[in-house]
Amino acid sequence: MPTVPLHADEIRPTAEQVRCLVAAQCPRWARLPVTPVPGDLEGTDHVLFRIGTTLAARMPRTARAVDQANSDTRWLPLLAPYLPVRIPVPLHLGEPGEGYPWRWTVVPWIAGSTPPRLGCDDVSLAHDVAAFVHTLHRIDPTAGPVIPPGCRGAALRHVDAGVRRVLPRLAVYDDGFDVAAAEAAWEACLAAPEWDRDPVWIHGDLQPGNLVTDSGRLAGVIDFGALGVGDPAPDVAPALWTFTGAARLAYREAIACDEATWRRACGWALAPSLTGIDYYRHTFPRMAEHGRRMVRAVIAELT
Repeated sequence: MPTVPLHADEIRPTAEQVRCLVAAQCPRWARLPVTPVPGDLEGTDHVLFRIGTTLAARMPRTARAVDQANSDTRWLPLLAPYLPVRIPVPLHLGEPGEGYPWRWTVVPWIAGSTPPRLGCDDVSLAHDVAAFVHTLHRIDPTAGPVIPPGCRGAALRHVDAGVRRVLPRLAVYDDGFDVAAAEAAWEACLAAPEWDRDPVWIHGDLQPGNLVTDSGRLAGVIDFGALGVGDPAPDVAPALWTFTGAARLAYREAIACDEATWRRACGWALAPSLTGIDYYRHTFPRMAEHGRRMVRAVIAELT
């Protein structure tokens, strides 16, 4: 469990609160033990609890994550039959209670492990993730939720102000990269033509912690908080977020995107990394270090 909150407005439920919520709303699971998931397996938007051995409760920890319970319940059952690996289709949409203010979900626990959090040079896994992305992008996007400005899958220009705002703060520190070079790389990303073809379904956050592997092969994909219909570039960005070495090249070749999409993908690796270094510097060092590595990777690609 993190020793300090990740967010100033974070609400972190206790195992006892979750146990009471499950008992009241899901009596068929009332006798199952509820245990916190180790902090190193958590993401930034949810607190996770195991329910028995085959289920998990996903509890939003900030107001910005509260819409995911509804989104997952609405869209994941429609996508799951088409996808080549398991995804956490909700089994229950929970209501607020026991002092906890937001909706939450119970999902299947997808057993397995995750790739190294700071980069994975596994060519077979790169091909598996690319196959997942190609399949997701081919699903009919009609009536899917359009990604709003400022979110991954919309135009990069909508996050430009946030990047510009954080650059002077980063210049105060030595994060192992030249801030002027990072700004030049960002300019190159912004200069790429925007996506002008039909939008596609995207996951939007295919980082190592959201990939579940079994014997080195992709077995599941989790955390669809960025799910929507828009520009595919964020699903090209795992070449940088997730893979290194030969696997990075293999992923990029398997995705087979055009140069403009690659530039926008670099932008979606760069923007959240720059802001994340600043935001998580003192509260989530692993996330800040991941951001540093991404910035260096994008600079190497584009300058």
